[in-house]
Amino acid sequence: MSREAGLFQSLTATDRLGDLLPVLHQHAVSAVDGRNSILFHFNRAGDALHAMSASGVDQLPPDPWPVRHVPRALFQDGTPHLVPDISKIISCASELGTGPAVLVPLTHVQKRIGVLVVGCQAALSADQLDQAASVGHAFAVALERARTAGEFHLHHQLRELLQVFVRDVSSTTLSAGLEALCTGANRVFGADRTSVWLHDRRARMVVLSASSDVVYMAQERRIPISDPLSPAARALRGERAELFSGGGDGAGSYTALVTIPLKGKRRALGTLVLEEVRIEPGEQMEVVERADELGRRLSSAIENVLLLDAVLRSRRELENTFNSLTDFVVVADEEGRLVHVNRAFLDRIGRPKQELIDHRLADIVGAKINEQIARAKDSEGLVDGEVDDSELRGIFHVTVTPLVGEEREPMGIVLVARDVTPQAQLEAERAELRNRLVQSEKLAALGQFVAGIAHELNNPLQGVLGHLELLRTTGAFPKALRRDMQLVYREADRAAKIVRNLLVFAGSGRLVRRRTSVNAALSRVLALRASAFRAAGIEVVRRHEEGLPRVKADPLLIQQALLNIVLNAEQAVGSGGRIESHTALVEEDGQRQVVVRIRDTGPGIPPEAMPRLFEPFYTTKEVGQGTGLGLAITYGIIQEHGGQITASNHPNGGAVFTVRLPVERD
Repeated sequence: MSREAGLFQSLTATDRLGDLLPVLHQHAVSAVDGRNSILFHFNRAGDALHAMSASGVDQLPPDPWPVRHVPRALFQDGTPHLVPDISKIISCASELGTGPAVLVPLTHVQKRIGVLVVGCQAALSADQLDQAASVGHAFAVALERARTAGEFHLHHQLRELLQVFVRDVSSTTLSAGLEALCTGANRVFGADRTSVWLHDRRARMVVLSASSDVVYMAQERRIPISDPLSPAARALRGERAELFSGGGDGAGSYTALVTIPLKGKRRALGTLVLEEVRIEPGEQMEVVERADELGRRLSSAIENVLLLDAVLRSRRELENTFNSLTDFVVVADEEGRLVHVNRAFLDRIGRPKQELIDHRLADIVGAKINEQIARAKDSEGLVDGEVDDSELRGIFHVTVTPLVGEEREPMGIVLVARDVTPQAQLEAERAELRNRLVQSEKLAALGQFVAGIAHELNNPLQGVLGHLELLRTTGAFPKALRRDMQLVYREADRAAKIVRNLLVFAGSGRLVRRRTSVNAALSRVLALRASAFRAAGIEVVRRHEEGLPRVKADPLLIQQALLNIVLNAEQAVGSGGRIESHTALVEEDGQRQVVVRIRDTGPGIPPEAMPRLFEPFYTTKEVGQGTGLGLAITYGIIQEHGGQITASNHPNGGAVFTVRLPVERD
């Protein structure tokens, strides 16, 4: 059988490189009548040759063979070259055990694969060189076939491995996916243990994140990235997979530690460490290539998972922030349909998010907010303002901002509504308190002024009335003047009553407080005016709550205050109307109060009169019909008793006066 036929038969007998290489080495040694041979394989960078397998030598050369020491003509003509002294170009003369050697270039489709070095005699025939070339071609075919088959098998295994990883990450967590990957890597590489160490950039540590060994994983392991002794930390700084030889079994195979750096596009992700990987003769380069391929694919998958996790985490943080806002936030598309709403808005509407999405915003908010939205669309700018929205039930400061795309095309609007109802109510209460304070200060100042004048007028008036009474008693004036004197007396007495009212308004009288029934005081007032009511055809409706607690008050002054209100209602009704009196006990802010409401069916209080209703000397009656002191005196009496009096118009017509008097606790 010719050598070519023998080589062909060897190549077709097996595709396992570990079984084929020893046979091809025998053919190489036999072809040149040599004694040993070494197969060198180019590394990935192509700048060095590494011993891959051998025959007839005790051990493989540990150091790489630099390409610059290879004769340039070797790959230029592609034929074997006889070297008289191999020690001058490669430090493996001791392994070959002879000086001369033949260098056989291994190429495949113009691709440099490696060099076969065969120790031989000093002279070779042309036939021997041709046979060496044939053997070299067989080596190249075997190596290329093994590489192609290995890549196919590798890609298939890695695809399955990464599919399991992605599946577990999608259904559980990154840690679970990494654990499944470690178990699969043990099977693919024949390792005893596979571990994944992820890079903690802030702590500058590599942290054990997953392992095929449950016991190894049980203890927390963190290693500084600067640790020179840790394979995981050292590999983080590397660029490609590395293989560290361990012990052999005497049959050419050995175990090794394989470290694989996991590199993202912008940063180091971590390290994959495979321990006790069994390496067969000639497979070390294949293992390194396979490890590099796994590292590249796993790095991409981990980086995608980490990026996705960061995006989801950022989205959750934004979602939580969005929902934590107390303002109502609504995002609508260009057609006005809801795209996103926050929890505060949903709570106010009282409907789930699923029901609102894709519904028109205009159908959910009131007309005032829709006007703001229309203005924002027309102006293509931010619009804000305060509106009272009936649908959202409150007063809101509304901001509408148009959404635009990269090309400034309209995409929708963002509506932010801040509920200012409490602030508006507080401001209204403050305004009312300011008005009351102004009114009180005004009345206090006027009271002091009036009290002084009233005292000055009271003395001469009492003198006039005394002398007139004396003249009336003695009859010391002509009968013709009796009527005129009677008129003078009435007018003087009227002036004295006005002065007394002024003194009451000014608070010059001393309060005589005792437990007083408001119902009884109001009933006496209505009884006093009963005949007048009958004459005018006025209907009186009483709704007095029984069992009301008594208030501490001056009964005469309380009766005077209620009488003034009833007189005011009587004059407003005229004839044929109705007066309603209502009493009740209420509790507000922990304070019990007796409330009196007196309503009439008259024309009501004119808007312009409402702010000045309790001012002294202000009246809407004609000249001579009233002094304008009745309601002012009532206001002063109620204030003196620590109560409140308010006036308003009833929705069904007429005026309503409300008096609140505090009830002291027993």
